[in-house]
Amino acid sequence: MRFVLKTLLFFSCFNVFAQLEEGFVYVTDEIPSIKVELRYFSENNFVGQKIEGYNSNVVILSHEATKTLKKVQSELLKDSLSLKIFDAYRPQRAVNHFRKWARNVNDTLTKQDFYPKVKKKNLFKEGYISTHSRHSSGSTLDITVVDLKTCKELDMGTAYDHFGKESHTFYGGITQKQKANRMFLKTVMSKHGFRNYPQEWWHFTLRGEPFLNQYFDFAVE
Repeated sequence: MRFVLKTLLFFSCFNVFAQLEEGFVYVTDEIPSIKVELRYFSENNFVGQKIEGYNSNVVILSHEATKTLKKVQSELLKDSLSLKIFDAYRPQRAVNHFRKWARNVNDTLTKQDFYPKVKKKNLFKEGYISTHSRHSSGSTLDITVVDLKTCKELDMGTAYDHFGKESHTFYGGITQKQKANRMFLKTVMSKHGFRNYPQEWWHFTLRGEPFLNQYFDFAVE
């Protein structure tokens, strides 16, 4: 009986670790100082509920993306700053959850907070929701910068996941300080090999990503 229990425990632990695909790592294992607020593991997102496939508040990325991100974090720490991750690897089932939500045009409970000027029926057409996400390839992440002295995020002019032109990286209708903060984030990420998606100041993808056009579906846990 004791042997059976030990065997079951071994395979139980093995299954937990087997969830992570080869070539992926837990970011905080490699960069312990990085901040994490996984929005899709909470109800604080544009859907208004925890998203399918997000089973734990952990951040997963490809090994290559994590290794490069560590260089960014090291540079920021010198100035008492830190990256904060809102999302990284995203399973395909989560993208499917977004699509299902977007098709229900009568569910607009989060409109005021996340897409006040965009009609929900236009979310597909305007590119806010799609059938696949670069996040599912494992080298894309959504981030901001935190001041470690105040524990506050730098003011970027909009909240994370705000659907609208106000979130475009080079949007002109924000303060000079907000523009400077966006450019600071873009510059430090670009310096270390990440390119920005111009419609979202928070969205970056590793240049030369290892799993280009591969869309994984293992759970975040």
